[in-house]
Amino acid sequence: MLGKGVVGGGGGTKAPKPSFVSYVRPEEIHTNEKEATEKEVTLHLLPGEQLLCEANTVLKCVQEDSCQRGIYGRLVCTDFKIAFLGDDESALDNDETQFKNKVIGENDITLHCVDQIYGVFDEKKKTLFGQLKKYPEKLVIHCKDLRVFHFCLRYTKEEEVKRIVSGIIHHTQAPKLLKRLFLFSYATAARNSPATDPKKHAVMFDTLQDWCRELERTKGNMKYKAVSVNEGYKVCERLPAYFVVPAPLLEEDIEFFQGRGIPIWCWSCHNGCALLKMSALPKEQDDSMSQIQKNFSDRIYRTVHRPPYETAKTEDLSTNFLSLQEIQMAYSKFKQLFLIDNSTEFWDTDIKWFSLLESSSWLDIIRRCLKKAVEIIECLEAQNMNVLLLEDNASDLCCLVSSLAQVMMDPHCRTVFGFQSLVQKEWVMGGHCFLDRCNHLRQSDKEEAPVFLLFLDCVWQLVHQHPPAFEFTETYLTVLSDSLYIPIFSTFFFNSPHQKDMNVGKESQDSQSRPLNLLTVWDWSVQFEPKAQTLLTNPLYVEKPKLEKVQRKGTHFKHQRQLSLPLTQSKSSPKRGFFREETDHLIKNLLGKRISKLINSSEELQDGFREFYDGWHSRPPSYQGLLLPHLEGPEIKVWAQRYLRWIPEAQILGGGGVATMSKLLEMMEEVQRLQEKIEARHHSQEALQAEAASPPRTSGRLSSLFPFALLQRHSSKPVLPTSGWKALGDEDDLAKREDEFVDLGDV
Repeated sequence: MLGKGVVGGGGGTKAPKPSFVSYVRPEEIHTNEKEATEKEVTLHLLPGEQLLCEANTVLKCVQEDSCQRGIYGRLVCTDFKIAFLGDDESALDNDETQFKNKVIGENDITLHCVDQIYGVFDEKKKTLFGQLKKYPEKLVIHCKDLRVFHFCLRYTKEEEVKRIVSGIIHHTQAPKLLKRLFLFSYATAARNSPATDPKKHAVMFDTLQDWCRELERTKGNMKYKAVSVNEGYKVCERLPAYFVVPAPLLEEDIEFFQGRGIPIWCWSCHNGCALLKMSALPKEQDDSMSQIQKNFSDRIYRTVHRPPYETAKTEDLSTNFLSLQEIQMAYSKFKQLFLIDNSTEFWDTDIKWFSLLESSSWLDIIRRCLKKAVEIIECLEAQNMNVLLLEDNASDLCCLVSSLAQVMMDPHCRTVFGFQSLVQKEWVMGGHCFLDRCNHLRQSDKEEAPVFLLFLDCVWQLVHQHPPAFEFTETYLTVLSDSLYIPIFSTFFFNSPHQKDMNVGKESQDSQSRPLNLLTVWDWSVQFEPKAQTLLTNPLYVEKPKLEKVQRKGTHFKHQRQLSLPLTQSKSSPKRGFFREETDHLIKNLLGKRISKLINSSEELQDGFREFYDGWHSRPPSYQGLLLPHLEGPEIKVWAQRYLRWIPEAQILGGGGVATMSKLLEMMEEVQRLQEKIEARHHSQEALQAEAASPPRTSGRLSSLFPFALLQRHSSKPVLPTSGWKALGDEDDLAKREDEFVDLGDV
């Protein structure tokens, strides 16, 4: 067993429950350590990456109830990642089905991806931080991409345990300086590597010409102009070197309050109205200064509000919308639902899944963001008004709402190139503080808030509701969210363009070599092979409004996590098979009563907004035109691929949307083969292209969480109580009790 690097064995049936099961004695591990070392996987280091500490004879555990099973190997920590190196033959056997990342392996954790570190002392789990007096027998690492790793250190030498545990804690939790990020080590080491042109993948908006072309594309160049007054960041370090303002605005107005109080153009609608954002003026106690600010604001406001020719509405996101604290608190609760240690914990939390989900408020925050974007669109489209978004620094919620509005209104932003350009324009050049919001430097938790992840979750809702309207897939959004924590890309590791230019500029001046080669995340060839990249694009993308939205067949649910919210009584009932036939009526009524409070308590939509919203949904969708989401409670779902992908119990083998997509792709390939036979003169060339563009195929059934699913943990579903349903009481009593219904999947 040791030769295969596995401790505890495998098996598909439920394991017994002793406190610890091991088929290898400790003395055998140490005596055979030399033999095992020869079979260890080689540690692959990126340019500039350095090994810091390591420990041998570590077991990477797979938790299943009270049984521990694991893979023997070596745990290492570098200045880029934590990596486990073991001889895992099961992973090699599934090589064809793996969606492999060339930078981050299955058992790699970048230091920036570490969320929390726990130690197990006498079966008790405690948070680890700072200097330790006692070292744990097991290390548990919770990751920001929601992976959970268990490393048993029981057979590791004491000195190695101290080094690896202390090293991991220090290099993942200690405050860092910006120039000490691995981003700079990698860029320096790769300085002489061939540089790729980032403009092949997105408009970078780092030149005046980029902004002028965007104005021309949106037909906004009649009322707005691109300016270079901030070139060299002479006026404001928060703003990019180039941006767009109303044409009547004078340059001295921009300089007056260092760029504050100035309407910054985001996008122009087909009717000539525009979406703008503005950072608030500093609050002044002095009356004379307050009057100066008021006069200045009134004059600037008239550049976008000139009735009856042009009107504007101001939307203050700092006072009338979400706060960063709300977003952070909601996500902190929400992510705990997916950081599952073992099968027992999964099924225990599944019983109260809906109430835990509701109490986190994350889905409600998503709904509020989508609703706010639709309100903005209604002003632009139906009322023909300019919309001016106001926020303290115009770099958080302004980025979120303006980006969502553009995704819904502009089909260009629903292409891969257009979406990547949108993120560059609104988030990177818009001065979103990625460094602080992702807490990459570990200097302050107070500034941390997953605003960009919230945006991606909102976009996923649109992708899920209107799949043919998007050129990219949910897998694209998932790997983009993962890329937030990979410090070889500069895209998400600076607070502003000024911060990036100043640090990269100084680095370039310190050396006589070539300038630093900072990568952008948009070159997906850095992370994925061409075959894997096909999973990032949607083969069912509708470029012309001919096809109707694909109606997906209902699936058979095994557990509550495969629903974000249960269906209300006003909606169509779920497919038979979710619950046993004899309990259908009881459970459907119960779920309707339990969740109706949430649905009915949502804020009422205003008459004008409701008319606009209902009017759009009453017509067939145009995938190359305006796109609105469904905002009703049950329509806002959990992004299953991102949040559930590491939980084997949450998978449906051969089911879910992936099964539907697989069948559609097979049909498309068959049609393509027929076309190739008809067009015989292009047969050889097109066949070659078709083969290169085919997504990865597997011999077995795909998981509903493909391509990320792991099938390493097997578990039995909870047993239905034998006391019968009568013992549970009548329907009215059940509706009042909190989460006392059970999951009945497949019993």
